Amino acid sequence: MDHGSGRQQQTRTSSPISRPPPERNNTIGPPPRSSAHSPSLVSASKAAAMAMAMRAMAAAALLLLVATGASAATLALYNRCGETVWPGIQPSAGKELLARGGLQLAPGHATSIRLPTGWSGRVWGRQGCRFDAAGRGRCATGDCGGTLYCNGAGGAPPATLAEITLGATAMAKDFYDVSLVDGYNIPMAMTPVHGSGANCVPAGCVSDLNRVCPQGLAVRGGEGNRVVACRSACAAYGAPQYCCTGEFGSPQQCKPTAYSRLFKSACPKAYSYAYDDPSSILTCSAGASYVVTFCPHHR
Repeated sequence: MDHGSGRQQQTRTSSPISRPPPERNNTIGPPPRSSAHSPSLVSASKAAAMAMAMRAMAAAALLLLVATGASAATLALYNRCGETVWPGIQPSAGKELLARGGLQLAPGHATSIRLPTGWSGRVWGRQGCRFDAAGRGRCATGDCGGTLYCNGAGGAPPATLAEITLGATAMAKDFYDVSLVDGYNIPMAMTPVHGSGANCVPAGCVSDLNRVCPQGLAVRGGEGNRVVACRSACAAYGAPQYCCTGEFGSPQQCKPTAYSRLFKSACPKAYSYAYDDPSSILTCSAGASYVVTFCPHHR
């Protein structure tokens, strides 16, 4: 969901946490890791394990932001996956383009990007990418027009999205969520740091939805023709009741379906369909920083 209405900021790389550089955007080695979490419907014990993992990620996020010398709002991207992820960043209309809209992030590494006041946009992870020296190529999931630098373009669904709208003033609030409205391709957590408020808590979809994706929604590819992404019911079938369009174009008429309930059961801290606002859009005091972690429960 878009909380607000791109231009260019470069991402630089650096050495591990022990020697943070003065650059605005930094790539560093891995902070401490949390325990693994098996993909399944959330039970009380699994919810407790997820909460512990989220707290561990919050501690790692704080270490990351302190190490990079963040004093203003900062977006940190951390890859805990066992393979390279190519994050894409799309600003909302009229907002600044960050890091040329895309970058490569090796396993166990992170990068931080300074967020302009009032910025809004979305972040997603691309997988299975191959690019030439000029940055041309394609990704198996989340592709943004066959280029490393998305330059304002969005990712092709299905893709897990982290969405944020920063408060434009000190008295305003930040709004953020992790969304499955465009489908799912990678586990993702979004952790606020230095924020406050009763609803300033981690968001995310940390389960592997690809393992439980219904056959009609599954996208297959790669080695062994495995499931690499899970489409939304709207994208798969186009029916108004799944897309919340036409006579279903209001919160009163567009209710959760069996598919959105499956997504919500597996990922209760994510935004599962177009009118899932009340439980899934979170808020923090303006000035908070955010860490988006790919594969947060990977060992």
